[in-house]
Amino acid sequence: MDYLIAIVFFAISSSVTPGPNNITVMASGVNFGIRKSMPLFLGICVGFAVMLLLVGIGFGQIFDKIPALHIFIKFIGTLYLLYLAFLIATADEITMSNTPAKPLTFMKGALFQWLNAKAWVVATGAIAAFTTVGVDFYTQNIIIALTFLVISFPCVGIWLFFGSTLKKRLKSKQHRKVFNYSMGGLLVISVIPVIIELSVQFI
Repeated sequence: MDYLIAIVFFAISSSVTPGPNNITVMASGVNFGIRKSMPLFLGICVGFAVMLLLVGIGFGQIFDKIPALHIFIKFIGTLYLLYLAFLIATADEITMSNTPAKPLTFMKGALFQWLNAKAWVVATGAIAAFTTVGVDFYTQNIIIALTFLVISFPCVGIWLFFGSTLKKRLKSKQHRKVFNYSMGGLLVISVIPVIIELSVQFI
């Protein structure tokens, strides 16, 4: 029981705190509302649970054998997050143009986890902290993934609900623009540690 409680607390603390997932889903809630943001929301929750399972069964070991692959994924992930920050910051401008803005899909939300630096840190940290080598390893891995799946719905959902609530308050174009720029800026800030890490490796 203590083991499960520890996983639950870890899942709550890592899922509800600010990060690329929550910033993105809140911005989607503001710009598109809860219903249109549900595919993204579900993709994030399910995608991270699947990522945990794959990391647990040894996918993460590939990066130990091929470090360059990990660096490449971090680089691509950083570029994608910066692009996502741009889309969020200019969401209102895109909506006003001839090209209508669209919320991210389920698949994009799920695949986004593999490019999300925080998701990698949480996934590898959870597997390292809450599994033991032996016959119970895969059972523990499944327990961790299922726990995160269940916990992520309310934790990430809070951000989506908050974004949807803000949508009703941010009625003016100017207020919406300020919010979108702020969320885009926060997403850029969340990527800065990864950029520094990559720059150190290449210098």
